Parts: sequence; structure tokens; C-alpha cells
Amino acid sequence: MAYDASTLPDVSGLTVGIIGGTGDQGRGLAYRFARAGQQVLIGSRSADRAADAAAEIAVLPRLPAGVDVTGADNDEVARRSDVVVIAVPWDGHAATVGALAGPLAGKIVVDCVNPLGFDKQGPYALPVAEGSAVQQAAALLPDSRVCAAFNHVSAPLLADPEIDRIDLDVLICTEERELVDIVGALAARIPGMRGIYAGRLRNAHQIEAFTANLIAINKRYKAHAGIRVTDL
Repeated sequence: MAYDASTLPDVSGLTVGIIGGTGDQGRGLAYRFARAGQQVLIGSRSADRAADAAAEIAVLPRLPAGVDVTGADNDEVARRSDVVVIAVPWDGHAATVGALAGPLAGKIVVDCVNPLGFDKQGPYALPVAEGSAVQQAAALLPDSRVCAAFNHVSAPLLADPEIDRIDLDVLICTEERELVDIVGALAARIPGMRGIYAGRLRNAHQIEAFTANLIAINKRYKAHAGIRVTDL
């Protein structure tokens, strides 16, 4: 079946929390979701840092009237959100996610973390005992609904108010087909984006690792490359 955006569910009423919302990727996603009309919560280990980041996003151009962007500590954001995006650095992934198992129970959790290392030759994929970052998250969050998505979205594009469309496909890995539609609908709220099912969680490793290739592409061609799937 070809991709059909008209069949996606209405997700406009969902509150989106960003754990790691003070980092570049988290802030960029927060801005785009808020710009699309979602209520957004910024999470950080420090409630003050989260509040500062939320205040900075709230005054950016092109946010619709009535949209709230607020900040709080990670625990509160996890409790108050319908969908929670994990956008923390890889070295703090396990500790941060594991500490939120309680408040994230029953929640949709979207992991966009890429386990990468960097040396003189550039970025490279790191081994993960569970297979991938999202599989680690799923192991730590047995009562949550977990998927991988937004791994390949350029933070500078997300954060630039002058860019109206971000033309790329968001690859979604999950054990729950229903999450493909929900997360795909969130992606589609950002003009130019599509959410595409890319397999079960065990297929997320190569998606996370491919970010190293994209970084190399972007460095070579001075671009902000993403992924577009053909024939859909």
C-alpha cells in the first residue's frame, strides 16, 4: 500500500515531551512540534535549564497563538506528556532512560539517539549490547510503547526559523504497528516530512549507525542531508 497521509490519526491534541530538550536535536524538535501547534514540554535534569530553554523557544518566530512551550525536570515531563522523545547524549542514555521507567509506563516513547563515536577519521557506529539505542530503551522500559524515529533529522534545519519545509522521511522501527501511524502523524505535522515504517526494533541498529554516513556526507558536501525513500 502506498503512503497515504490522509489515513493518519489526529495527533494535534497530544502533549509532546522532549527528554534532552536543552540539546541541539531536542530543542530543534521542540521548536518544530510547537510551530506545528503541539503543546511541548522541555525536559532536563535541571528544571531551571529546561525552563530557560523553553523560554528561548517560546519567543522564536512563527509559533501559533495559544501554543505553550514549558520546561520542567525529566520526571515531571515524563509524567505530563503523552509522547516522550528521548534526545539525550548516548553516554547518558541508559542512566536517564532507566531512571524514568516509572513515569514513562504506558507512554509512547520515541528514541532518536544515535550511538556514535568520533576519532581522527570521523564518526563511527558504537557497539550496543542490546543491539541499538532503542532496544536498550525498550529493555529499560518494559511497560512503555517504544519506537525509534527522527534519527536522521538535521538539528540546524530544525532550529532555523527561515526554513519552512524539511523534505525527508522519518524511518520508524517498532514492534507496534499502531505507533507507526501515531509517530508518522507527528512527523507529518512538520511540512515536508513523512513517517515510514522501517521494520521491528531489531532493524534499528543500521538506521542509528547510518547517521555516521550522513555526517560524512554533510561534511563533504556542506549540506544537511536526510533520507527520502522512493516508490512510496
